[in-house]
Amino acid sequence: MTARYADVHKNPQGPGDARPTAMQIIRDEGLEGQLTGSSILITGASAGIGVETAKALFTTGATLYLTARDLNKAKHALGDMASSPRVHLLELDLESLASVRACAAELLSHTKTLNIFIANAGVMATPEGRTKDGFETQFGTNYLSHFLLFLLLRPALLAAANSRVIFLASIAHRYSEVVFDNLTLDGEYDKWKAYGQSKCALLWAANEIDRRYASQGLRAFSVQPGGIRTALLQHMSEEEKSGLTDDPTLGPQLKSPEQGAATSVWGAVSRSLKGMGGKYLENLQIAKVYDPSEGHWAPGYASYAYSPEKEKKLWEVSLKLVGMNE
Repeated sequence: MTARYADVHKNPQGPGDARPTAMQIIRDEGLEGQLTGSSILITGASAGIGVETAKALFTTGATLYLTARDLNKAKHALGDMASSPRVHLLELDLESLASVRACAAELLSHTKTLNIFIANAGVMATPEGRTKDGFETQFGTNYLSHFLLFLLLRPALLAAANSRVIFLASIAHRYSEVVFDNLTLDGEYDKWKAYGQSKCALLWAANEIDRRYASQGLRAFSVQPGGIRTALLQHMSEEEKSGLTDDPTLGPQLKSPEQGAATSVWGAVSRSLKGMGGKYLENLQIAKVYDPSEGHWAPGYASYAYSPEKEKKLWEVSLKLVGMNE
């Protein structure tokens, strides 16, 4: 049952409470040493939940491909794990589509099959800016680069027979739909709207991937990891950060990085999700629709989170933006 972890999330007590960690998910699934021969890609494995996701999945015996902009930082964060023959560190700058292409080529030189792809890396609430290819920073970094990386690795994912793609979304997808007529938010830039747009795009892309490839054994999920104090908050003021912790509703919901990685890992490996896909996961459950009467920080997805027409439109627009054919 996917409701297995529901009760423990009903009365959160803050980071390190009884809510499961990523490692607990691996143990609950009985997967320690059980995925030898599988290959897993995790982007953003030099800090925060990316590191914890990698540490948990390493215990399965799978071969890990871990990306980072700064490989020395990743080596330091991963510790002894980084020197394992089962761990390959790949350089990836998500602000550059050329870097995405180089990273994909490097990965495919090592393996022709990919069982799990976790698009974990991202930036949040950045000042207005542009990627090297001219896209709005958050839309380009969080979404478009991961979309291109997926397209380039799609043959390896399909070759793996049963594979899963996890795109990290956020509660912030409720802040903005994709603004098709102004993707760069020219003249209306707001750091949270831009972040929201990028996370809505990831959610829609996961739904569309699942719709297109489920029949070939490739399933996709979007994941809301929860609130975690990591380097992702670097563009927030101290006042904004303490506002999160001090908020009487949000404060207790905040998670440790080990807990924040749990839903990504659950989405990637849980047997309870077999035969499913195109779902938005939150707190180790398939999320329900957001009810505004429950307050700003209540769980759930926006009314527009499942929109086949807009998901298809985003796919077609994105193909053009990254210069790829179907």
